[in-house]
Amino acid sequence: MKTIEDLKPLIDMLQEIQHLSSAGALLSWDQETYMPPGGGGARAEQLSVLGTLVHEKRVGEGMKRLLSQWLDLETGKIQGGGSVWDEPAYGLLREVWTDYSKRLKLPSDFVRRIGKAASLSHQVWVEARKKNDFSLFAPHLKIMIALKKEEASYLGYADSPYDPLLDSYEPGMTVKQVVPLFTALKAELVPILEKVVASQVKPKGDFLCFSYPVERQLTFGQEILKAMGYKFQDGRQDISAHPFTTSFHPTDVRMTTRVDEKDLCSSLFSSIHEGGHALYEQGLPPEHFGSPLGEAISLGIHESQSRLWENCVGRSRPFWQHFYPILQEHFSDQLKNINLDEYYAGINIVRPSLIRVEADELTYNLHIMVRFEIEKALIEGDLDVDALPGVWKEKMKEYLGVVPESDADGVLQDVHWSGGAIGYFPTYTLGNLYAAQIFRQAKKEIPELCPQIEMGDLLTLKRWLNKKIHRWGRQYPSEDLLQRVTGESLNPRYFIEALKEKFGEIYQFS
Repeated sequence: MKTIEDLKPLIDMLQEIQHLSSAGALLSWDQETYMPPGGGGARAEQLSVLGTLVHEKRVGEGMKRLLSQWLDLETGKIQGGGSVWDEPAYGLLREVWTDYSKRLKLPSDFVRRIGKAASLSHQVWVEARKKNDFSLFAPHLKIMIALKKEEASYLGYADSPYDPLLDSYEPGMTVKQVVPLFTALKAELVPILEKVVASQVKPKGDFLCFSYPVERQLTFGQEILKAMGYKFQDGRQDISAHPFTTSFHPTDVRMTTRVDEKDLCSSLFSSIHEGGHALYEQGLPPEHFGSPLGEAISLGIHESQSRLWENCVGRSRPFWQHFYPILQEHFSDQLKNINLDEYYAGINIVRPSLIRVEADELTYNLHIMVRFEIEKALIEGDLDVDALPGVWKEKMKEYLGVVPESDADGVLQDVHWSGGAIGYFPTYTLGNLYAAQIFRQAKKEIPELCPQIEMGDLLTLKRWLNKKIHRWGRQYPSEDLLQRVTGESLNPRYFIEALKEKFGEIYQFS
């Protein structure tokens, strides 16, 4: 039976391409952290050149020649099938061809144009957000929308031009699947939210808005990251306008956070969230670096790791049973009169809010639905960019009952559209659903998991995730991986049950 060793020439080429791609990722990381403002134009050119070079190597004659040795370039049919190749090698060939066939449809000139436009657009978004002025960003967003429509036309689609964009982040997912899923989820979330609003229990969270020195916030957040198993010798944490994680190799995985002296939760939970992403990247097998077996399978599965750590663990009572006394030591003046029950209820307050990344578990997915509907309409031609701020306000009022007074708290709050990441938002909700199902399975297989978390042991869970999720890379598609880990397909019921249990306890309803 043929193995990975039989694909060494292909793997060597993939690793060379990934090194170039990592160089581009490093330039993007620097753009969001340390690059001086004056470097924006040159950086856009650099990223455009590198992106085009990577693209041409991925679809060039060298790649074509190698792949044609083992599969049909038109159909992707692997010579000999599973009877000839072992699972890792078969999975690698399947995923490389999938990537190759998609990228082959994108002209090099298009890749160059969208790479440059995305870099410039991101820089203008940062300025527009600071100045609270959507009009600065609108011309660049129009360019990005036009380019993403062009991309969809190259990739092809049967129903909606949004489908190929969504597929690039969550392979196999379509509008026809997302719409009924979101509709059913909304039907479950709204009654829970109504019970919370009607409850006589009103947790207080004003203490979370006291003055919390920035450096101490960062120090505590890094202590949590170390306890989670994040290796600082193989990564670092910096400050950016929008928290993110990027990886150049499993031994160099970097994350960012943002810190508000008057908001204890902002940096804390963004650190835990990004830490979940970073653990996935550090947990990928370094021996498969550059190949699909060394990459995350999808953005939904990736998001499941961040949401699992942020919500299933980081907002749980067992977690704070251990870490709250430590937090009180860091902020003794601010928290000396706040007991664990008050703190736990405070960090889990349900309150419809303007900002997605600071939303509670219950209303978070309503934020995603707003964004999904808007970007779908933009791509399908049912909404113009100039009308976006008004439509945003209307949908926020419809879904969450709140209306932003500024662009910065409204349509400009997310980084995604500036870089052309359209089709990304649904993966956040999919990640929440995956996370609940995966965490339920972890507790089932590790009966002592919650008591261990109460004692501050987070490494047992981290090792379980390494074994069950991270080490497989893209060997198994998302649906197959979830089936292998939990024994069933995606089941939103576990997410709804977890919400009812948590908020039923806090707000005292059944």
